[in-house]
Amino acid sequence: MSRIDAVLEAARSRLDRLPAAEVPAALQRGAILVDIRPAAQRAAEGEVPAALVIERNVLEWRCDPTSDARIPQAVDDDVEWVVLCSEGYTSSLAAAALQDLGLHRATDVIGGYHALTLAQTSLSVT
Repeated sequence: MSRIDAVLEAARSRLDRLPAAEVPAALQRGAILVDIRPAAQRAAEGEVPAALVIERNVLEWRCDPTSDARIPQAVDDDVEWVVLCSEGYTSSLAAAALQDLGLHRATDVIGGYHALTLAQTSLSVT
């Protein structure tokens, strides 16, 4: 096993990952869906109107409620952050990084954007 595969496995062992079909229910209960894909990838694959776009390179600063660069939604450690990338790899690492900050409800979407488009959820994916 490669080192990055071991890191990914360790990250995922801490997460309560969401199947794509469960994302709408998560949003209904107040979770915040965060799309961390870069602009070029969103342009090529499509957008998720229900998602808040925060590119990966600034995620921790925007979601940390103690950061001067936080977004208004980053009110405390109990926010349920649901991180979305293209296929569900980078999002697992990102969600684990948010947990490392104390954001204990952070997780990601199994299969990422691709799974979300296949799940035919009530989210509009364009």
